[in-house]
Amino acid sequence: MLEIDEFIESIIFKYALLNAYKHDGKAQVNAVLSKIFSELPQYRSLAKTLLPHVERIVNEVNSMTIELQKKLLEERWPGLIKESKAVEEEKKLPPLPNADKVPIVKTRFAPNPDAPLHLGSARPIILSYEYAKMYNGKFILRFEDTDPKTKRPVLEFYDMIKDDIVWLGAKWDELYIQSDRMDIYYDLARKLMEMGYAYVCTCPAEVFKKYKTSSKECPCRSRSVEENIELWEKMINHSFKEGDAVVRIKTDMSHPNPSVRDWVAFRIIDVKQWPHPRTGDKYCVWPTYNFACAIDDHLMGVTHILRGREHEVNTIKQKYIFNYFGWVYPEAIHFGRMKLSGWVLSKSKIAEGIKRGIYKSWDDPRLGTLAALRRRGFRPEAIREIIFSVGIKSTSASISLENLYSINRRILEPVANRFFFIASPQFKLNVHGVLSKIEAKIPLHPNYIERGYRILSVTPVNNTITVYIQASDAHSMKIDETYRLMGLLNFKVTNIDYTSNMVDSVFLGVETLKFKGEQKIIHWLPLEGNANATIVMPDASETKGLCDYQCLNLKIGEVIQFMRFGFVRVDSINKDSAELTFYYTHP
Repeated sequence: MLEIDEFIESIIFKYALLNAYKHDGKAQVNAVLSKIFSELPQYRSLAKTLLPHVERIVNEVNSMTIELQKKLLEERWPGLIKESKAVEEEKKLPPLPNADKVPIVKTRFAPNPDAPLHLGSARPIILSYEYAKMYNGKFILRFEDTDPKTKRPVLEFYDMIKDDIVWLGAKWDELYIQSDRMDIYYDLARKLMEMGYAYVCTCPAEVFKKYKTSSKECPCRSRSVEENIELWEKMINHSFKEGDAVVRIKTDMSHPNPSVRDWVAFRIIDVKQWPHPRTGDKYCVWPTYNFACAIDDHLMGVTHILRGREHEVNTIKQKYIFNYFGWVYPEAIHFGRMKLSGWVLSKSKIAEGIKRGIYKSWDDPRLGTLAALRRRGFRPEAIREIIFSVGIKSTSASISLENLYSINRRILEPVANRFFFIASPQFKLNVHGVLSKIEAKIPLHPNYIERGYRILSVTPVNNTITVYIQASDAHSMKIDETYRLMGLLNFKVTNIDYTSNMVDSVFLGVETLKFKGEQKIIHWLPLEGNANATIVMPDASETKGLCDYQCLNLKIGEVIQFMRFGFVRVDSINKDSAELTFYYTHP
């Protein structure tokens, strides 16, 4: 076992102690290695050398009592335990208000199935699910699909949304679809009219707008219960056309916010022209968001509503329904806007872009949909972590591509195996003076040697071996400078022919050389036995080239790292033609 200096010995000891203290006195070798390379990335290339030392020190630490581990930590690295706990605390959610005053905490996520979910949707999903889980409560998924005209539901999106939520790890306890609950809404609308809290308004929209703007009641508001019920029956029996009548909730006509004044609870939709994908033309009178939402939040026992601040006015509107029925309104937590820079998120813009052929589909890599992030190889844990960092703050928060890249990279780094990729056009590197076959044994992951190796071999022809190298590497080379083919051999450049994409060099041996400066290591591929690779980039362009033949044994959906290129997700594999398609995740 090669010796290591006191500095690295101390670093290993520190992280072994900390990991043991956090895990009931038993440190894990891989976890300690990961911490070392996080602090000292320059030591990654020495993983094989460090591994036996880490194993030795971990065994020593694990033989100690937890009390001694803590004592040594506090003596040598004061504050490290406190700092570690602070990091963990940051990932915890603050308590829900009045959670102890309800029999069971119930939260909900209520999407409109008019499009798949995007990154912004992850916030209410993850927060609602995690709070239900925190209090051993229930998480409800409710499809709000009561607008077959302006926010038309699409059948395929119901399942796509379910897939998105499951991918995020937020399995629902109860599932409801509002278009299945129309009779409930009709019954309670009728009761509100009988109680005198709702009425049928036949004023043209522009006429009512004048009443609303001037804080005056429209003449329809004074109709008797009998008149309202009669008009209501005509509405639901298709006796009125779209726009002829609406049902309004009586509110304060002098409310500071004009949108609250006698807001619309039901409207007529021409379902011959705009049939609902699930109910067809069975119902022509549809509840608005605020009516159906208020009814369902009560009947489903929702105790805590987590949604954006843009819904504050909806809370005001919905409380009228609760007050009229004598119900207790749930705790409403309105978090600030989450600014998402670098993403295309608008449902309408995406739908229009797909229609015009700008985007291929809802999982086009240029989009911020969860389907697109999933296809590119982002991990749900990364999204969960970034949502936790934003939390339920009432102030606005920003999430950038770089933030998400950083978190996702940290999660992928220990699990993604390493392979070679050479983009087209490739340069050929001739290494002269090689007398026998050389074999490179390259670990699938430098930090986890136990995963195995990739074996790449080259055989000389007339004392010369030829391999493919990256064009960018060839263009950066200089005559008489020395380089190393990763895991294989050392060479000195003698000639570079940019016209024929050819570099000539002489063989300098297989052992790693020590230079005064840093040795430039480049990756490579043999001339034969490679697979063809297409990488779909974040801007939807394609980068083509060659990759390790072993990549054909990968699984669809697996994320790997092409060394010196970036993380990629396997999207398709054709073993017959030795072709693969990858989606680029990030550097």
